[in-house]
Amino acid sequence: MFITLTPDRIHFEYGSKRWQYNFEEIAELGLLKKKKTYFLENGAFILVTVLTNYFLFFSDFMELYYIIPALLLYTVIVISRFHNTIEFEYFVIVRDVYQKEIRVKIKALDRVIIGKEIDHYLSLEFDRVLQLNKSSNFKIGSCA
Repeated sequence: MFITLTPDRIHFEYGSKRWQYNFEEIAELGLLKKKKTYFLENGAFILVTVLTNYFLFFSDFMELYYIIPALLLYTVIVISRFHNTIEFEYFVIVRDVYQKEIRVKIKALDRVIIGKEIDHYLSLEFDRVLQLNKSSNFKIGSCA
């Protein structure tokens, strides 16, 4: 379980990270979906291309010995780029009333389960706010 509710606190636990809040301290709770960036793979591709062009135009390699290592490096880069088919990274964001933000990266496989737990918490929080409003409106209405 990612979220554990007690009568006065909310406990979060994911992997080795654990933290807790009072019900009134949480200002925002949600999932963030962020597209993966491939800076390492793109940089390696550019580097191999630059080195290959350098050897092509500015070296004395007449028998093109640099082509085989370049092709092998391109193969490794392409395999590393397309080995993982997950294109998005997911984070759980918890902002409190003190403007402190906790951002935890979660696995893509855990996203559905954690999303359901967050939805369940948000519906419970909505019901709790409605109960507080009903009780405060009832008190105000009975005094008038």
